[in-house]
Amino acid sequence: MLAGRYLRARRREAFISVIAGFSFIGIMLGVATLIIVMAVMNGFRAQLIDKILGLNGHLIIQAMDSPLTDYDAVSSRIVMVDGVASAIPLVEGQALASGTNSSSGVLARGIRDVDLPNVRGVAENIQLGSLVDFEAAGGVAIGTRLAASLGLTIGSNLTLVSPNGNVTPLGVTPRIKAYPVTAIFEIGMSEYDSSFVFMPFGEAQAFFNLGDEASAIEIYLDNADLVGELRPAIERAADRQILLTDWQQRNVTFFSALEIERNVMFLILSLIILIAALNIISGLTMLVKEKGHAIAILRTMGATRGAIMRIFFIIGSSIGAIGTFAGFLLGVLISVNIETIREWIASLFTTDVFSSELYFLSQLPADLDFGETASVIVMTLGLSFLATLYPAWSAARLDPVEALRYE
Repeated sequence: MLAGRYLRARRREAFISVIAGFSFIGIMLGVATLIIVMAVMNGFRAQLIDKILGLNGHLIIQAMDSPLTDYDAVSSRIVMVDGVASAIPLVEGQALASGTNSSSGVLARGIRDVDLPNVRGVAENIQLGSLVDFEAAGGVAIGTRLAASLGLTIGSNLTLVSPNGNVTPLGVTPRIKAYPVTAIFEIGMSEYDSSFVFMPFGEAQAFFNLGDEASAIEIYLDNADLVGELRPAIERAADRQILLTDWQQRNVTFFSALEIERNVMFLILSLIILIAALNIISGLTMLVKEKGHAIAILRTMGATRGAIMRIFFIIGSSIGAIGTFAGFLLGVLISVNIETIREWIASLFTTDVFSSELYFLSQLPADLDFGETASVIVMTLGLSFLATLYPAWSAARLDPVEALRYE
């Protein structure tokens, strides 16, 4: 009851009430901001991993001692390993793609008809056309952004130019061939949608002058996190000299940078909560000074030091607890509706708030993690409770005679 009365400051204590209000708002915004930023960064990382692993294998085998002409036998042995979902031989090379509007450098990837459905990033995101009889049609599948930049649609011809062409007495002539566009996909990652071209395996071998050879074998696992455990078994199943790299090795710099940025953002945003907690200290300290006479009367009436300390502890911790709860609700609400809010802001200011060219993804992702959210709440409550200890202790040790004499 006393803590509630002291929280409702009178007119001459309005300044103390303002400080308490700022403390509440600071804690609420700090918690909400921390939850939102952590959710967006978790979503960003999860989406990137999903897009990257949807198009690229979890492990990639490349030949070391001799050309990979035995790709059929090697992939058949590897797919028998427990935990391996598929092993896909492919031909890969860089080329110049030309359409009706312009030209662009692309990564052409040859893949067998039976293996293409296992490339989840392409097979599950076909926007136009079809992958049925992909190899028989002799066409190519391209991303939506590449199709838009080159002015192509289903049935249009995509011209590929490779510098590794035929050797003539006058030198090497570039290889040029046109392929009909049979499918257009949209992975949702601009880097892939604008630079990948999928073509039949045999056509890719002929175009890049590889004969009956594969550039690599991509391996997809049932669980991408088990690459380390399955690596020895896959190396034994390959039964030849190979160079085996996994998705973690290929993207270690990228994901390490994301992890460092995430940790630094957590520390920086935690300062908002720390500043709000310091405001609780200043507000309570001023309230103790203001209530010195009342504290002295309570002490002379028989209130113990523990009771006085509990009164002011309840005042400070109430501000922290209510601010934390409000921030939690605000943070969760915004995180759940982050894409709707982004679209609303973009339409309000007629600008692209989350450009896919800059951030790779076409949507702003958010992934709330229960453990992280709980840690934010516990940290905030802990700082709030710690901030109340010194002012509450100062109030408890106030001498009644000195307080009355001061008044």
